[in-house]
Amino acid sequence: MPSTFEIGTTRTGVTELTRHWEADNPWAAVLIVHGLAEHSGRYERTGQLMADAGLDTRSFDLQGFGASGGARAYLERWSTYHDQVFDNLAPGFDSGLPTILMGHSLGGLVAATFTLSLHRQPELVVLSSPVLDANVPAWQRSAAPVLSRILPKVRLPNPVKGEQLSRDPAVGEAYFADALVYTKTTTKFGAIVFEQIDTMGGSYDAYDARTLIIHGGLDSIVPARFSERLAERPNVYRMLYPDLRHETLNEPEGPEVVADIIDWIRKELNGS
Repeated sequence: MPSTFEIGTTRTGVTELTRHWEADNPWAAVLIVHGLAEHSGRYERTGQLMADAGLDTRSFDLQGFGASGGARAYLERWSTYHDQVFDNLAPGFDSGLPTILMGHSLGGLVAATFTLSLHRQPELVVLSSPVLDANVPAWQRSAAPVLSRILPKVRLPNPVKGEQLSRDPAVGEAYFADALVYTKTTTKFGAIVFEQIDTMGGSYDAYDARTLIIHGGLDSIVPARFSERLAERPNVYRMLYPDLRHETLNEPEGPEVVADIIDWIRKELNGS
């Protein structure tokens, strides 16, 4: 069955939509953090597959995206997202179940940097095509801090094409037809993301979260080479899918990818 959803309020006082795929007799809890431009509703298939396997699964719309409040694709401070993550991990913590934090693309960067925060941490982390570097021209990255100070709320289009998301044309068509997908990014938001990428780049030696990375070998939005360095950590295991694109979960093979994630979670929690 599809997710149920609730409307609440974040610590910053804006509306927040949360989703729940309830599992019968769950053996672990998962929180999914969505990527740039999108929203939690794009994880219906993934959330249901996880719930069917006994993982009580939740997600939420990041501030500035989807049905949550806040200026579109705009953020004053990255810690706002860490607070959202922690508050949405709370049901899993309160349940006493092992808790897993999972983030896709930008959500992968949110999840990875969350592990470096002072918040209570989940048992496991799953990073799907994580934004650990930026596939943008050097001049654009250099100009971002200046533009964010002068024109922080100027919105620039995201250079994403439907065929980059999945080999299934229906995925790209649905993405651009989705009224909750916001395909522009403010200069302030972009600058903050670049800062966080740099923060992660300087923190790999301190990264000790037990982590699974899943990445498509044909990802042209966040190339697979961007996750190679983190995958060198002894506590990180990477699954590379050579023929899949950016949204491995939304590829035709998505259910098999989810099954791989569930199998890894089960083995990690069982200590095998």
